[in-house]
Amino acid sequence: MDIRGAVALVSGGASGLGEATARALVAAGAKVVVADLNEQLGQALASQLGVQFVKTDVTDADQVQAAIDAASQLGTLRAVLSCAGIGAVMRTVDRSGKPHDLALFQRVISVNLFGTFNMLRLGAARLAQNQPDAGQQRGVIVNTASIAAFDGQVGQAAYAASKGAVVAMTLPVARDLGKLGIRVCTLCPGTMDTPLLTALPEPARNTLTESIPFPSRLGLPSEFAKLALHVVDNDYLNGESIRLDGALRMPLR
Repeated sequence: MDIRGAVALVSGGASGLGEATARALVAAGAKVVVADLNEQLGQALASQLGVQFVKTDVTDADQVQAAIDAASQLGTLRAVLSCAGIGAVMRTVDRSGKPHDLALFQRVISVNLFGTFNMLRLGAARLAQNQPDAGQQRGVIVNTASIAAFDGQVGQAAYAASKGAVVAMTLPVARDLGKLGIRVCTLCPGTMDTPLLTALPEPARNTLTESIPFPSRLGLPSEFAKLALHVVDNDYLNGESIRLDGALRMPLR
């Protein structure tokens, strides 16, 4: 699908993987709307790139719909990319015998799974209204999971559960939406050089990179963005969950 001149909506687009994706889409000629909770970062990025920012909680249906409506006012919305997400580390039962906090588990599931599905379902409803292109395609949806969906580490029960569910729904949703001419793929990044990992001390970063077979370094947000744009561009990619991890398989901890 040719993204040039079309509109793309990126949730979690104010920082990290979402920001890199928004930048890549702009460079590819798309009109971009950034949806994010962080108003300060979102407005700054919008000014820098000349895009539109909409403050959005992805778990709120009205706010997601408002972001979709804003994107649709710029032209034909063809791509919805979900990069919003949160993490958490907590053992199922800690060393003192305390069980995992249920509210934390629910919060991670709410943002990472419900938020992703909220973007997907409302975005797909809007994409379904488009006129199909020459390939009978109306649009594409790109979700973000993690290799934790497959190799969850100690303390990642909530995070792995949320990302695993995003992976699990990718194929059935792609099958649901195929007759409408809408493709769906999920990207599963490994250890990426996002602001969260940038704040780690150098020894901790070195420990992370040593376990990555090749290239033995953290992944770049720009590499994630390249893959996201390739999914948009390649019409035969559908129903896939794609790892981006330098052949890393996460160890126990």
